[in-house]
Amino acid sequence: MQEENRNKFNYTYSAPTESERKEIEEIRREYLPESENGEKTQRLKALDSFVRNTAKAAALAFGVFGILVFGLGLSMVLSWNIMVWGSVVCMAGASFSVAAYPVYRIVLRKNKKKYGPEIQRLSRELLNEQTDTENSD
Repeated sequence: MQEENRNKFNYTYSAPTESERKEIEEIRREYLPESENGEKTQRLKALDSFVRNTAKAAALAFGVFGILVFGLGLSMVLSWNIMVWGSVVCMAGASFSVAAYPVYRIVLRKNKKKYGPEIQRLSRELLNEQTDTENSD
């Protein structure tokens, strides 16, 4: 009986939990050389930032221009007593301000269409690189 127990092999395997695994992967990513995925990650972040910030800048320009024109029209009405043209200028400025959000949506959609394929390609490459390095470990 003792000889039988001596010939047995006991092995206990414990895998990290999902949260431990994510934490380990995050730490591991910090120590990867920059040349592996740093450039692609930076390019991906830069493209995403460009797509969003260009739309915001266009909308902001429309909004600020509209407010300035609206203020000019208001000055024409209140200070210079030019009622008709002041009202027209106020309405033009208000319409520019109202158009700011649709301009944002249009520019964002255009940029997503233009840069979307490259962002998708880069993100697929980055995800595949991470998957390949996990499989090889």
